[in-house]
Amino acid sequence: MPECEFPKENASPAEIAELLKTTKVIAVVGLSPKPERPSYGVSTYMKDQGYTIIPVNPGQKEILDEKAYPSLLEIPGPVDMVNIFRESAAVPEIVDQAIQIKAKSIWMQEGVVHNEAAEKARAA
Repeated sequence: MPECEFPKENASPAEIAELLKTTKVIAVVGLSPKPERPSYGVSTYMKDQGYTIIPVNPGQKEILDEKAYPSLLEIPGPVDMVNIFRESAAVPEIVDQAIQIKAKSIWMQEGVVHNEAAEKARAA
């Protein structure tokens, strides 16, 4: 498996800035179709900034005018970043899928924590 560039701990502001410069395609796991949800607001902003957003939500066909996929494994093309808007208990499976599709980075939103899955991603 190609080496992934996951930092050993939370990324510094400079590392985050560099990551966002090199990221083009973001798969958003748990993207909600509801405008009042944080996942919707963040994804709308990222899309407005020029990122390609790929919704991952098994209950939806389309979100933000983009085709939604039931899982990361269903996405037909490469993904630079996996942005997780799910409960912490769902993170290990998402990280496994992110590793499987060779995503370059994983971003867990504030409040989403799973140290074992983070370590697994760093080791991949």
